[in-house]
Amino acid sequence: MKKYVLSKCPVCEGQLSVKSLYCTNCNTEINGAFTLNKFNYLTKEQLSFVEIFVKNRGSIKDVEKDLNISYPTVRRLLDEVIVALGYKTSKTVNDVNRMEVLAQLERGEITVDSATELLNK
Repeated sequence: MKKYVLSKCPVCEGQLSVKSLYCTNCNTEINGAFTLNKFNYLTKEQLSFVEIFVKNRGSIKDVEKDLNISYPTVRRLLDEVIVALGYKTSKTVNDVNRMEVLAQLERGEITVDSATELLNK
């Protein structure tokens, strides 16, 4: 079973830092206060998504197929990772509306012609 570095304190949810580094090859140990990288602060689910996203070279369609989820869901997960890494998303009301139109199309609630018309507005 893999053991992952904890990034948040289980008691107060504060950020943890690494105090010691150890080389299993030569037994060297280095003590200090080391900062974790941004990816250590992602949840297991977010890290798994990033791995699949990179494996698919950023192709949302391929991520959809791998995870068997819809385009809007892939976009939502990607936006969550972007925010978790400390960046702002360019998500606007228009983006949300576009994603909802695509979701309605996927569920069969609207026709392709209706979706095209709504997306071109």
